[in-house]
Parts: sequence; structure tokens; C-alpha cells
Amino acid sequence: MNTNVISSFIAIATSISFLLLSPPSKSFYHSLFLSDSLSCNQSIANHLYILTKRPHVAGSEANAEAAAYVLSTLTSYKVRSHITTYEVALTYPISRSLTLKPTPQDSPVKFDLHQEIYDGDPYADVADEVLPTFHAYAKSGTVAGPVVYANYGRVQDYAVLKQMKVNVSGNVVLAKYGKIYRGDIVENAYAEGAIGVLIYTDRKDYGGVGDAKWFPDDKWMPSSGVQVGSVYNGAGDPTTPGWPSSGLCERLSDDDAEKGGEVPLIPSLPISWADGDRILRSIDGQVANDDWQGGKDAPVYKVGPGPAILNLSYTGKQVITTIQNVIGIIEGVEEPDRYVILGNHRDAWTFGAVDPNSGTAALLEVAHRMWKLQEKGWKPRRTIIFCNWDAEEYGLIGSTEWVEENREMLASRAVAYMNVDIAVQGLGFYASATPQLDELLIKATKQIGRLGGGGSDYSAFVQHVGVPATDISYGEDYPVYHSMYDDFIWMKKFGDPKFHRHVAVTSIWGLVALQLADEEFLPFDYLSYANELQRSVEDLKIELSEKGIKLFPLFNSIKELRMAATKIANEIKVLQDRNVWASVSKNDHYKVRELNDRLMMAERAFTDREGLPGRTWYKHLIFAPSKHNDYGSKYFPGIDDAIEKAKSINTTDLWLAVQHEVWRVSRVIKHASLVLSGQLT
Repeated sequence: MNTNVISSFIAIATSISFLLLSPPSKSFYHSLFLSDSLSCNQSIANHLYILTKRPHVAGSEANAEAAAYVLSTLTSYKVRSHITTYEVALTYPISRSLTLKPTPQDSPVKFDLHQEIYDGDPYADVADEVLPTFHAYAKSGTVAGPVVYANYGRVQDYAVLKQMKVNVSGNVVLAKYGKIYRGDIVENAYAEGAIGVLIYTDRKDYGGVGDAKWFPDDKWMPSSGVQVGSVYNGAGDPTTPGWPSSGLCERLSDDDAEKGGEVPLIPSLPISWADGDRILRSIDGQVANDDWQGGKDAPVYKVGPGPAILNLSYTGKQVITTIQNVIGIIEGVEEPDRYVILGNHRDAWTFGAVDPNSGTAALLEVAHRMWKLQEKGWKPRRTIIFCNWDAEEYGLIGSTEWVEENREMLASRAVAYMNVDIAVQGLGFYASATPQLDELLIKATKQIGRLGGGGSDYSAFVQHVGVPATDISYGEDYPVYHSMYDDFIWMKKFGDPKFHRHVAVTSIWGLVALQLADEEFLPFDYLSYANELQRSVEDLKIELSEKGIKLFPLFNSIKELRMAATKIANEIKVLQDRNVWASVSKNDHYKVRELNDRLMMAERAFTDREGLPGRTWYKHLIFAPSKHNDYGSKYFPGIDDAIEKAKSINTTDLWLAVQHEVWRVSRVIKHASLVLSGQLT
């Protein structure tokens, strides 16, 4: 036989053999990750049941046991895992009291401030482990004064009270929870001169209306239910601002921590909607606006002040205690020094079936499925890190301390951070992201929000270091939030009876992680980023019309970002097209790495070392929490803060400060363009 023919047969046979023996593609494993053979809603339900057997607030023995469970579960999935501890300042309640004297002639009404168990409550035997209702980091003290009803306690609500000639100074504020973060409710009240704050959950918002039933018969908050939580407005341990609480570290005194402006300076308490209703019935004065009123069976809400007098007393203790982050690592094969990070917190104010352990159960299920993929031959290109945070509820403490301790490593190596705080709380899929990750999430939902708020553990990654991030969940709100009724029974009956939504969150979360870990080119789209910024500046242009503020620096820098985003997208396409028809050269590997580095580091460029004015920990100049609502997201937060101040006082210097912030933002956008371009000026 002709030697050329023999050679051809050998080449064909070799090619066939190679095809038969070559490992499956990454996309094969990604499809397998989503298959019914790997997903198990019963496994997720079992994780959630175990994690929520007892209340497990940060610093408690029960929370340490939950950490041990997460560690052992990850280890059983062959995920190399360890616990990282920090010594942080947490607060706990010692005593609380609240009395109401409706009129000088009436006898005082003393509230018991107690959440009631219900008939047949399977957690009745551990209900006494639930902490007395309180606000973490609330100021200890005793105050007494007339009560003023301030709606949601927002800045605009106090503006309405001023229009009504209602003076808040020297009074106790009653505000309902919702719309803004409770810490901002307290801070806003203090700014208006209030001496104390009560925050209640209005039945209209949380207890159902009309003939609605309450938990355990329906999803609504029982009349004695109380939403507890933190009123600290910072991120991380307040005694170690900007550095980790590791070992014998430097700490601020309590007085110095208070001077930082993020720890409350007046006492506050959370109360039930039944107690709030009782107080509202004792308030006289002008009738509140229609949009301040309650539901069908509520009394007519009036704003006061008085004649009712409230006596509020709270004593708390601050202790340095150990918290535990559980960290698990699946090391990448080709780029082990590039990190794709998944995070969820573990600590809960009570049982935490929704917040946060629906997310913890999903995190463990993602790890379980990835273990099954590894058994079938999958190896990630980049390193995947699982993070189970502690003390999030107190002020994002576990994640912030870890980011502060590992800041330089994360700044140089972190590809993206994917957060799930609450996996399931109701209907509808919701996702938030930094804009370059939109396309990864768009397949799951058309509704993409922005990660500017400080409501969960993505805060330190995005706003302190500049790491692209996502946050996903099913549902937006649930009525028993942060109360003792957030237990496994509520989830089983009302949140996700068959745990199908938990499976869906697991699938989306894990798939996005796999794509970020395995795709040769990072799936980042900075054209989307540029378009978002353009729309935001157009809105700013309308807001600042006739104010003399020049926005051309922003428009010019966004134009440069769009050009840089187009340039890198074209470079990637050229390399992809070339590698389809030819073997990948060594130089191409270097080029892929260089392009990915530019994509990864561009988000860092949106940060500024000086941070936001008055909020220096927040380094990101594009996204950050609203100054008056820690849950809210703001584009160009420094500009927004400066505008609010200039509008209220209206001096030339303050409008010049707005212009300065415009220049600052334009500079970081240009820096991001230079990073994407990969060229020195």
C-alpha cells in the first residue's frame, strides 16, 4: 500500500482516537451541572432544616455549631476548607423597658416587648434562646418625652412635618419600618433633634389587611412579631475601621467609635405592630397625610407631638467576641491565581430560615454539584472560593474583615464576587449586578438592579476594593423578616414548599460561577457599563439644568470608555476567530491572560483612594449606598451627596463642590478606559 495512503489512515485514526479520548468540553459540564441527575431539592431542604434548628445569632454557641456543620459539609464534598476567625465588637441587650402615658390623667401602659409562641410551635422549647428584641449598637440610655409620628422616618418625611409646623426636637419619634434602612431612620431622627426612636412594623405593610390571617395560618407577621436588626451605619467592626480585627489589633475606644458618626447617639427599640398601633391611638395633633395612614382597621394616624408621653429605656453591652468565616476552595488548574468567589452569610437574628440560611443551603448545594462534576472529570480553569460569612447582620462584619485583611490579594486576583443573602423569600426572580455582568444574568431575568446599596456582603468587594459582583434571590420582601417566626415551618408552608426555587437559585448561581471560572475570556461587557453611565449622566443633566454645573468631563470620559470597550471586544474576537482554525500558540495564551487582566482590573479603576466625602471607606465613585438609605443604590454617590447638600444650603462653595465631584468621577471613568485599552499614555 502506498505510504502516503498509510500515513493518511494513521492520521485519520489518530484524529478519531483523539476525539474519542479527549475530555468533554467545559460546556458539557456546565449543562451537566443543570441536569436533574445532579439537583436535589430534598438535599437543600435537609441543609436548611439542620441549620435552623436553633436561633444562631453571631457570637453564640449555636452559630459556632452551624459553622462546624458548613465546614464538615464542604469537607465531605472534597472542598478544601478552613475557618478564619476574627475578634470583633458585638452588642447584646441587657435590659429594655417601654411605657406609655396616653394623657396626664391615665395610668402608664407598660409594654412586655415579647414575641409570642403559638400553639403547636415546634420550636417552643428553644424559643427562650431568641435574644430579647433590640437594635444592635443602639445607644444605652433612658429618655422620656412626647411622641411624634414620622411615617417611614425619611428625610422627605421630616420635610413634611416641617411644613406642618411640627417640631421633632426633644421628642421621641415613632417611625414604621420600610423604604429605608433602620439605621438611617435613627440617624435621621437624631439629625432632627429627637431624643429616642421606636421603629415598628405597620400591619398594612407586614401584617396583612382586613381579615388576613397571621403565621402559622398564613404568611403574615403576627401582632406580637418584632423585626430586630442593626442600627449601625458602617461596614465592618466599628472599633477597627479600615483594618481587620485580627488578634491583638489596634482598636478605637467606644468614644472614638461614636465620633466616627456611624454608631447611633440616641437610644432606640424595635416594637411590634400591635404596640405601634397602641401608641398611634394615643397621639393627637394634625391628621397625617393619606399616604402616611394605615390599613383598613387602623386608627386615624395623627402626627403629634403628644399628648402621649413615652418612656424608653435601653441598656446594652458591647463585648469583643469571636466570629467564624468558613472558607472553601476548589483550586483552578490553568489559572489558580484568579478567584471566582461565592458568598453567603450564616448568622441570623433568630432561626434564619429565609435570612440567610436559604442562601447557605443553596451554597452547600452548589458545592455538592461541583463535587459531582469533579468526580466526572471537570476541573475549573480558575479557582472557585466558597465563603460563608459570620456577623453580617451586625454590619457586614465577617465579609468586611476578610476583605480588609486580604485586600491586596483580592485587588490583584479576584475576578468577581457572587452573593446570595436570601435565596428564597417569595415569588419572582431578582438579580443585581455591576453592569459588565449583565449579559451573564440576562438569561435568567430581564430585571437587573445595581449593586450600589450596602445591604449585603457584596459591599466590601464592590465599594471598598472594586470587584465586579452579582446578587440574586427569589422574592423581594417577606412579612416575618428578622422576627422569631422566620423558621423552617414558614419556609415549608409559604416560602418554597417544594424547594424548587432553592434549586433554581442554586442552578443560576452555580452556572454563572462556572462560566466565570471556565470561560477562556472573561464574559465581561463594558459597553453595557458605558451605556448605563451615559443614561445616568443624561438624568443628571436634567437634574442640574440651570445650576451652572459643567457635565462635559463626564460625557467625554464615557465616550473614551465606550471606545476602549469596543477596542477590547474587537481584540477578543480576533483572537477567538484565529484560534478556531489554528492551534493555540504560547503567545496566544499570554495574550488571553493580558486581555483578561484588563477586563478584571477595569472595575478597580472606578475606585478612588480618598473615598467618598465623609465616607472614606466607600472607595467606589460610581456605586455606593445612598447617604440617607443604606439599602438604596446611587449612581455617582459623591455627586449626589454634594447636590443634596448644595440644594439645602445653596451657597457658591457648595455648588463648586458638586463640580469637583463631577471631575472626580470623570477621572475614574477615564482610568477605567486606560485599563481596558491596556496602553500607557
